[in-house]
Amino acid sequence: MPDSIPPGASREFSLEPPDNERLANLCGPLDENLRLIESRLGVEVRRRGSVFRVQGQKAAVAESLLGELFRLTRTEDITPEAVHLALRDHDRPVDEPAPAAGRAASDAAVVDAAATDEQADTGLRTLRGTIRARGANQREYLKRVRQNDLTFGVGPAGTGKTYLAVACAVEALQSDRVRRIVLVRPAVEAGERLGFLPGDLTQKVDPYLRPMYDALYEMMGFDRVAKLIERNVIEVAPLAFMRGRSLNDSFIILDEAQNTTIEQMKMFLTRIGFGSRAVVTGDPTQTDLPPGKPSGLRHAIDVLHGVHGVAFQFFEARDVVRHPLVQRIVQAYEARDT
Repeated sequence: MPDSIPPGASREFSLEPPDNERLANLCGPLDENLRLIESRLGVEVRRRGSVFRVQGQKAAVAESLLGELFRLTRTEDITPEAVHLALRDHDRPVDEPAPAAGRAASDAAVVDAAATDEQADTGLRTLRGTIRARGANQREYLKRVRQNDLTFGVGPAGTGKTYLAVACAVEALQSDRVRRIVLVRPAVEAGERLGFLPGDLTQKVDPYLRPMYDALYEMMGFDRVAKLIERNVIEVAPLAFMRGRSLNDSFIILDEAQNTTIEQMKMFLTRIGFGSRAVVTGDPTQTDLPPGKPSGLRHAIDVLHGVHGVAFQFFEARDVVRHPLVQRIVQAYEARDT
């Protein structure tokens, strides 16, 4: 419970139907979900049966949030993680549309939320479930990936850039819009010297592509992904080995693009063939290139601005859908850089 509740509106409401099992699910063990809402919104929540009384400046936000979470109790367990992500969607500027009710999870989990067009309403269908965007920027990102041959997802870690790109690739493969998925990443170490890695080409680059593999396993299952990799339907392609290729009927994802040089980025972008779609993701603030080496991602943002068929989606710290501490860390670094 907050140490002091700021003066503000007091709201009293009832959650119907008065189902004790659903109310217990909503409140959590020892009311931990209510305590989380209190601490994050700076309100005080009191409950007697199905009747709630909320006091504080954000009482209306808390009422809306509790109503949404109560609706979810019909089909889902309300965990602190679910409350955190629902809070993130509600505690936003008033001029930004908030998504409707849906399953709350991390940026690497199946997510349900509202959508802005007919395609987004149906979500991204995978073998393991339906994935929907969280928040206005994620919804716009999915829309741009679907409508453009080349989309850049730019922003801090934890905003779902890579995960949603993989989800779009899986959907395109399962609906036969593409014949294969190509995963590309520059093999640049994050300030460490790992030496020569053992194994064949795939095994050498595996550590660099682990986030995309994890997303594929979650959406399609380990065995199916392994079979598709064996048949080269899912291809692992180190950026350095892309030169000279022309990728047709493929969904291509270049991850960690901030670690490409200008020459590498140009080389990659000119590999896109007929019937293909490409997504480039990266965070320009986390470049691991040698000092003095300009990032190909930053350069591409400047050069390709306004080019027909190329779309950009920029994410911010408030789009982070991981632990709330991650959002505060990103904001702290942004403030220091500014």
